[in-house]
Amino acid sequence: MTDVIVVGAGPTGLMLAAELRLHGVSTLVLDREPEPTPYVRALGLHARSIEILDQRGLLDRFLEHGTRHPLSGFFAGISGPAPTGLDTAHGYVLAIPQPVTDRLLAERAVELGADVRRGLGLVGLRQDDDGVEAELSDGTRVAARWLVGCDGGRSTVRRLIGAAFPGEPSRVDTLLGEMEVTAPAKEVADVTARVRRTEFRFGLMPVGDGLHRVMVPAADVAEDRATPPTLEEVKRQLVAYGGTDFGVHAPRWLSRFGDATRLADPYRVGRVLLAGDAAHIHPPVGGQGLSLGVQDAFNLGWKLAADVAGWAPEGLVDSYANERRPVASDVLENTRAQMVLISSGPGPRALRGLVGELMEIDGVTRRLTEMITAIDVRYDLGDGHPLVGRRLRDVSLRSHGRLYELMHAGRGLLLDQTGHATVDGWDDRVDHVVDQIVDTGDELDAPAVLLRPDGHVGWVGTDPADLRRRLPDWFGAAAS
Repeated sequence: MTDVIVVGAGPTGLMLAAELRLHGVSTLVLDREPEPTPYVRALGLHARSIEILDQRGLLDRFLEHGTRHPLSGFFAGISGPAPTGLDTAHGYVLAIPQPVTDRLLAERAVELGADVRRGLGLVGLRQDDDGVEAELSDGTRVAARWLVGCDGGRSTVRRLIGAAFPGEPSRVDTLLGEMEVTAPAKEVADVTARVRRTEFRFGLMPVGDGLHRVMVPAADVAEDRATPPTLEEVKRQLVAYGGTDFGVHAPRWLSRFGDATRLADPYRVGRVLLAGDAAHIHPPVGGQGLSLGVQDAFNLGWKLAADVAGWAPEGLVDSYANERRPVASDVLENTRAQMVLISSGPGPRALRGLVGELMEIDGVTRRLTEMITAIDVRYDLGDGHPLVGRRLRDVSLRSHGRLYELMHAGRGLLLDQTGHATVDGWDDRVDHVVDQIVDTGDELDAPAVLLRPDGHVGWVGTDPADLRRRLPDWFGAAAS
């Protein structure tokens, strides 16, 4: 029996597989497509996902293939001054095409021993209290303790377990693709600038290899979401909005996206869970979708691994939905707001002007940036120190280098500045580092901090007895 079947070899599924294998969990990844998608649906990674890569020792691989762009104020395409005082050591956007992200995460998962099988889809499943039996498209069956659906917005897993997907349907569609353009670069730039004064879902951007990424509003909302648009449809809409089709031809791929917002209810049915777009969909404004799914996987991986290992405290797996579903709900809300702001019409234009003025205020820009980059996420872990529930940013330590360098193994970590704490009984799950934070600010004025494997703070304090009472919340009973 396999420990965990992951359905979907996109960023969410591959990140989850890597996290599971980091803890020795046998993992089978299935994807119905025979080859990885070449579509560049996502263009980069935000600060929290960059932090996650750093926490697992993967960031250098991604930096080799991406470009760092300093963070400036941005919300619904509205630019503002760069925010000050962001709570991260990675204050930039990493521009990197999604196919490269997929490849690097796949390489990581396979290096750690994940079994990735492409061209093999899920067609049915049965489950009981002990596990799941998956029926595959080649007629075979595979048993596992857990199954996680990371198979996108039209998730087969979600349908098979009967999870509802309530929300708002699309009101507008946008056509998207990569294709060649014959119009001169100046004409492309001039027309794009003119149209985008009133229509922010329009644009042509060179992406290399003689290709442009083309975006234009669709004429209507498609009934069949799975059918891509035609090149003729794209041409008609470019003429309708820009007065020219720019000589677009030879599309590498064509797609459409809407502004639907939906949130799965529930995230878990028995021994089957949902993550990434299978659990939530929203418009791509702000570029949050890929990062949101990677962060789901980062939250879930160590919890499933703890269950497989037998030391998970009661309710640990369910804490995944309790923590991540509110985060997804917040993303749905901010993308709804952004879609209003990029709509045409006098009302949205007036609102854009007002928001643009407010973004001149540093506190406003910082708040919006923290929201989009997910560094503002704080899980509800109860009252206590302001750090509890937040992830700790990377900090420099007097003797042990950087904090994130100590988290590559995916274990818990007690960062102890007192030298009086102990993790005896949990040292097979939690590392104990006695050291001083060098670049501390008031918000990090914490004598001892217990970090979960996902970097979120589970306890802050000075009392060793209090620590022993809280360790079981995240790391189960002490070893005998």
